[in-house]
Amino acid sequence: GRAAGRESPMAARQPFTDTDTADEAVRATCDDATTCKRFATSKGYWKDPYIQYFVRSVGDRKAPEINRGYYARVQGVNHLLDAFLRKTQCDCQVINLGAGLDTTFWRLKDENLMPRKFFEVDFPTVVARKIHNIKTKPPLSKPIIETHSTDSLLLDAHSLESDRYCIIGADLRDISSLDEKLKKFQLNPELPTLLLSECVLVYMTPSHSSNLVHWAAETFHTAMFINYEQVNMSDRFGQVMIENLQRRQCTLAGVEACQTLDSQKDRFLKTGWEHVDALDMMTVYSMLPQDDVARIERLEFLDEKELLQQLLQHYNICWATKDKLNLGNAHFNVSLMNGYVSCERTSK
Repeated sequence: GRAAGRESPMAARQPFTDTDTADEAVRATCDDATTCKRFATSKGYWKDPYIQYFVRSVGDRKAPEINRGYYARVQGVNHLLDAFLRKTQCDCQVINLGAGLDTTFWRLKDENLMPRKFFEVDFPTVVARKIHNIKTKPPLSKPIIETHSTDSLLLDAHSLESDRYCIIGADLRDISSLDEKLKKFQLNPELPTLLLSECVLVYMTPSHSSNLVHWAAETFHTAMFINYEQVNMSDRFGQVMIENLQRRQCTLAGVEACQTLDSQKDRFLKTGWEHVDALDMMTVYSMLPQDDVARIERLEFLDEKELLQQLLQHYNICWATKDKLNLGNAHFNVSLMNGYVSCERTSK
């Protein structure tokens, strides 16, 4: 597999176009996220019994503020995702855009929170690696087989299609191809749908990400879109983050949407979403269940609280909703209260 920081196996293929180099650098970020999550779970920040099958070794030590940052990200996103699943009583579908080596499908199966169908989309090379891991690791393949009842399990190098779980190799910048592939694998536009992207839109130009977000608003009448990525990028700390990534040939093509929480929200409000909220991760961290936060803060000594604060202030969760169905499901009034992100029912 391609390890972060090592030269890509594609590097021998010359000449590169700029997009080849940029895309390869973006694909390498998938490894970063997985190795960081692997390290944080090995320290006990949260439990993930499946990530070990994607990254064998725990790897180099990560700084405590990085571990806490990933903890906040995982908890914050999971709270919103799980609330949507409970609210729709799992009669819905989930689409993880740029999913990488994410293990959410297996967690949801273990917690009896499986949507009707769980879709993942990523670059074909990333998907090929994930599928190879699934094929060769029974703890990953068994749950997929268990949730599959028909005899039509499809598994080839660049796609996996089962009754409840589907992995598709596609480019998120090519909307017509993405739409066609998802529909081919039984995406149902009539079902309430949760779309998720974590550090994905920031690597796309503003027009490409707007097209994707607009496609989602046009395709599903009842939906929620959760986006986790950078924010407040115009200050000095933000500039240093950008420079560090540029050193690795990784350009944040979509950074202009990451200037403020308002610019994050605008992307959704301008593309057909009805309601949008955004919180920086410092705020999310302060709203997570405090007994668990106290537990993880005891795991490792953190010398500089300011660094953690700066880091968390430069990431955000933005979530957009639209609900045309007026199900008993009603309008999604998503609130962060009692330290939990919860979806309440409000009658219309």
